[in-house]
Amino acid sequence: MNRTERFYKIDQMLHERRVVPLAVFLEELGVSRATFKRDMEYLRERLNAPIVWDREAGGYRFKSVTANGPAYELPGLWFSSGELYALLAAQKLLSDIEPGILASHVAPLQARLAALLEASGHPAAEINKRVRLLSMAKRKVEPRFFTDITLALLERKCIEIDAWNRARDEVNTRIVSPQRLVHYRDNWYLDAYCHWRKALRSFALDTVRRVKALPQRSRDIADKALDAHYASAYGIFSGRPRGRAVLRFSPERARWVGNETWHPEQKGEWLPDGGYRLTVPYADERELVMDILRHGRHVVVEAPASLKQQVAEEVAALHALYPIR
Repeated sequence: MNRTERFYKIDQMLHERRVVPLAVFLEELGVSRATFKRDMEYLRERLNAPIVWDREAGGYRFKSVTANGPAYELPGLWFSSGELYALLAAQKLLSDIEPGILASHVAPLQARLAALLEASGHPAAEINKRVRLLSMAKRKVEPRFFTDITLALLERKCIEIDAWNRARDEVNTRIVSPQRLVHYRDNWYLDAYCHWRKALRSFALDTVRRVKALPQRSRDIADKALDAHYASAYGIFSGRPRGRAVLRFSPERARWVGNETWHPEQKGEWLPDGGYRLTVPYADERELVMDILRHGRHVVVEAPASLKQQVAEEVAALHALYPIR
């Protein structure tokens, strides 16, 4: 932890335990005696912390201060990017809940989140005004279907669903064993074992048109098997990798892509001209082709040939729509 975090930890320990021995401070802070002494000196002299050594109690404690004494105030504690995102995301999700049975339970959580944001030394309202979380291409999910699916998932029950297939514009009825709910790119998906296909499938929850709870227990798939099927290839389209895409980005676009994670098992290589070669495993071209096309002329598919052909066909179709005159 950094110095400011140590100050807050020292303050917390003294308030919670009243008297704290030196050895306990050193162990929980993970610092040397010299570093702790410097921290204590700074707290006392610069921040007016009323901390004293109590020889009889065998530890440090806060002493009583008079109303006329100097004010003790810790410096603002800022958050890491992950911590700030988690706090604001939680706050946003809670604010989106419609009034209902959760209202009385949500209010204390919202107050606690606001207090955590206030710990930065800046008003929570100002943080929310200046720092924004933006959703993109979020699709609406029918609330009652989401509830039914979640209950079946947690109670390990099968469900019968009517799911709309966008590609073929048709609705199919299936019996599935829910395995996991996944939130990906601002949308919800259900990973499930499809008893019709006798295989694992993913269903976008916004495509579900009907849900019927069934009494039979769902078929359980081991976590290792789920990870191998859903997480071993690029994007939301599941399946074991059937190829590795090799993409060469221009020096200009490499400045962005070189810091991006497309897949946990990707391989990246900086090229002599400043470009970047990215290799990612994939099972289905659809999402990968969309992400390739958004980089336009700044990316070249080097392999495999089937992916190059897929991108070439999309580019040719685009050219037909926007011919150069």
